[in-house]
Amino acid sequence: MYYRLKDKYFLRGWEKLPYAIVDSTTGNAEFLMPRQMQAVELCDGSVDVSESFIADDLKQIIADKEKSGIIEKCRPGEGLKAEQLYKKYPSRYIGHVQWSVTGKCNYRCKHCYMSAPEVTASELPHKSAMDIVNQLAENGVMSVSLTGGEPLIRDDFLEIVDALTERNIVITQIYSNGALVNKKFLSELDKRNVHPSFLMSYDGTEGWHDWLRGVPGAEKLIDRAFELCRDMGFRTGANMTIHKGNMHTLRDSINHLASLGVRLIKTAYAGNIGEWKTHSENKNIALKELFQAYLDYIPHYYEDGMPAEIMFTSFFAASPQRPDEYRIVGYNESYDPDETLLCGHARSSSYISPDGRALMCGLLAGMKMQEDYPKLSEMNFADCISTPEYMKLIDMRASDFLKVNDRCRNCRFTKHCYGGCRGVALMDDENNIMGTASIVCEIFYGGWIKKIVDMMKVVRPSAVCPVKDSSLL
Repeated sequence: MYYRLKDKYFLRGWEKLPYAIVDSTTGNAEFLMPRQMQAVELCDGSVDVSESFIADDLKQIIADKEKSGIIEKCRPGEGLKAEQLYKKYPSRYIGHVQWSVTGKCNYRCKHCYMSAPEVTASELPHKSAMDIVNQLAENGVMSVSLTGGEPLIRDDFLEIVDALTERNIVITQIYSNGALVNKKFLSELDKRNVHPSFLMSYDGTEGWHDWLRGVPGAEKLIDRAFELCRDMGFRTGANMTIHKGNMHTLRDSINHLASLGVRLIKTAYAGNIGEWKTHSENKNIALKELFQAYLDYIPHYYEDGMPAEIMFTSFFAASPQRPDEYRIVGYNESYDPDETLLCGHARSSSYISPDGRALMCGLLAGMKMQEDYPKLSEMNFADCISTPEYMKLIDMRASDFLKVNDRCRNCRFTKHCYGGCRGVALMDDENNIMGTASIVCEIFYGGWIKKIVDMMKVVRPSAVCPVKDSSLL
């Protein structure tokens, strides 16, 4: 009985994570123990795994992988394709990169944290962009999302797409304002069998989208973009920035987006960074106002049939796919601070800024501290993501953070948040990556967790409460 890996699976390895099966259609990696890898390596069409000399535990692993759809029976000698063969990369594992391919933009958004289009580090030339593609491939990055600025203004955008796909790097998402998302562009992606989801900005009905984006007619353009994506089979999500002007449009905006085929809607608030410092026109929203607007909307969400998956920053998340579940986004169960990574996602993902710096988070782009990190033109990607500055944060535990943050160390809620997201904390103080994110302080000290749970008991009694700490209720 002969087996082989199905065509879409590749064998890969990285520093400290030497064995993995990668799904080349998604970029997802399943890491293996040495014995599991030994079993999978027998599945190359050259070994009869039913022979008595094959250990029983290896046979069981092979049976499990067949059941999970990773391997299949084959004819003797029906080997693997060249790209499926085991390859070990010379860097630590970074599975996904969010790449800002340009800092330029065709809009003049009042809240842009990168201050586009005036940003000085506008975009790298074509040759440098191709060098980044090569570096990502050489170090085993399996998927990217492309953002900006506005990524589609690059003349060579499709060349970047081609270079990534030729190297088996999956493009999972494109972030865009939608102005340049047209039928011709989507057809070019479809022709290449590239089908990322589009995460596009939408900031409210009643003209508020045009106001925030600084371009008349922006709402018509984004509506058209969502409709085209829906009609041509591309998944979409929307990012909505909430401020005093548009907070009352939340219900209408979500229903409108759902009618255009949008299935995921994320909200945030405009932080006092970048352009918002001078262009807010007194539309700053206090966290109490923001959370009250969110809370007021929750009953409407269920009345309207859960029109889309929603994720309200540091507050509430729910999905029609799981109607009796919800999350309080700023709340976590209590974890051991010595074992809890302060910034866990940065261990397996990275961000590349418009000027080609490898950073832990996109919010660092445009902040002075980004200058502490080298450019990919100066240092290889593998070395960039292993510098002392980079590793210090991603290796830091919550207990290390508490040693330098008196406020959080002495807070009774710390075990549920550990100061919140580092990127969000930088929105409060861009010079202190070890600061506290005020938005998580509000959700606890403002009693919003109890308010959410009490609201859900009324509007969705069948929903399972995610809060185990009774002192918060």
